[in-house]
Amino acid sequence: MKNEPEFFVRQIDDLKTVDLTALVNESRAEGFRFLERLQDDYFRGLNRFEEPGEGLYGIFSRDGELHGIGGLNRDPFSRDHKTGRIRRFYIRKVLRDKGLGSLLLNSIISDGGKQFTAFVLYTDTKEAAAFYERRGFHREDRQKKISHRYELQPGEGGMGR
Repeated sequence: MKNEPEFFVRQIDDLKTVDLTALVNESRAEGFRFLERLQDDYFRGLNRFEEPGEGLYGIFSRDGELHGIGGLNRDPFSRDHKTGRIRRFYIRKVLRDKGLGSLLLNSIISDGGKQFTAFVLYTDTKEAAAFYERRGFHREDRQKKISHRYELQPGEGGMGR
């Protein structure tokens, strides 16, 4: 099993089968509440990432431990149905800047590119803004609740980065 990657991305079909405790606790210690919101919204049935093109993804180590998570919804603030919103994106602090965020983001956009032609998100941290901008997202200040946008180019099924 030497050739198996240390980390891999898989879609999470049922959040009840995943232990989010460590990620929620770590994110809360950093001052973020959005993973608690992810759990609450999921278990209350408000957002289960189950509409066409939507998905919830995790980055796992070989032992099955969850080290990052990110979701994709149709953007509820957009009038078109071709814009996806990346949300609840979090990578464990000790594993940042090791390519895991890119791996997760590429998977989300690659899968989402089958349904969506543009992707938006909102972040209010400089670190996250820099992360997304290094991956081709552009600052967006024309609409509330959007800080960054990425447009797929014709024939591009994902980010290819």
